[in-house]
Amino acid sequence: MKKAGSASAALVAMILIWGYSWVAMKVALRYSHPLDFASLRVGIGAVVLFTILLLRGKPVTLPGYRMAIILGLTQVALFVALSNFALMVAETGRTSVLVFTMPFWMIIFANFILKERMRGGQWMAVLLAFAGLVLIVSPWRLTSLVGSLLAVTAGAVWALAAVISKRWTPKGIDPLLYTAWQLLVGVSALAPLAWLHPHAAVQWTPEFVTALLFSAVFATAIGWWLWTYVLANTSAGMAGLNSLGIPVVAVLSSAIQLGERPPTVEIAGMLLIGAALGILALLNLRRPSPPATARA
Repeated sequence: MKKAGSASAALVAMILIWGYSWVAMKVALRYSHPLDFASLRVGIGAVVLFTILLLRGKPVTLPGYRMAIILGLTQVALFVALSNFALMVAETGRTSVLVFTMPFWMIIFANFILKERMRGGQWMAVLLAFAGLVLIVSPWRLTSLVGSLLAVTAGAVWALAAVISKRWTPKGIDPLLYTAWQLLVGVSALAPLAWLHPHAAVQWTPEFVTALLFSAVFATAIGWWLWTYVLANTSAGMAGLNSLGIPVVAVLSSAIQLGERPPTVEIAGMLLIGAALGILALLNLRRPSPPATARA
């Protein structure tokens, strides 16, 4: 019960941090190329987490590195690159929502790989959330096909990586250490790409530095650590569905800070997603999900 409560608190914190991070990323990309920004945020995030581990006197080696490498290349490097490129050509709120088709991909992958089955009221939440997502995305008025495809692909990559993590992550690994190594692998892939790809240099303005620090420390280091913890202590499908709160925060934040005003149909979609999250919360209160056991 205590672990379930900790996972819920971690999930709420993650939703708020990652929701606002889409605004910070959009601001940062005004002054930098997506590959530069991705490398910087992931690299700084890795340094932050390894520093915390060293200050706590914790070991910084893993018993095995295979899964950290796989997840670092997919869940970190590929996902961050795809979502950043999508942000370059599409609106913040729309991009974040399209990336968060992730939970629906996750339900599909979890069904085949983890044999997780949805039951009763969970299906009602899925249908409400999907209807809300359709209203927000409004596929009948898409303005950037390339940006939309990049965002949806990012969501599918993230979902597959998360399910793979649930299935094959060794048991008993410190989530902080595991996340640090994923970020290190991620920046090891992103940095060479940024160096080899010709593009304009970063403009180190105060606004860029502020957005970068938030993205690196909170969204990358703390955010991915929270996600790793949540994923280890709840089912893949429930973790994915609850994360639908993130694009709602992103849309509201972008409306307040960037002036991207959501039309009425998007507001209706957010209300449906909110209703779906409410149903999931009630179901979890009635019957908390047991902690998932990782398989070696």
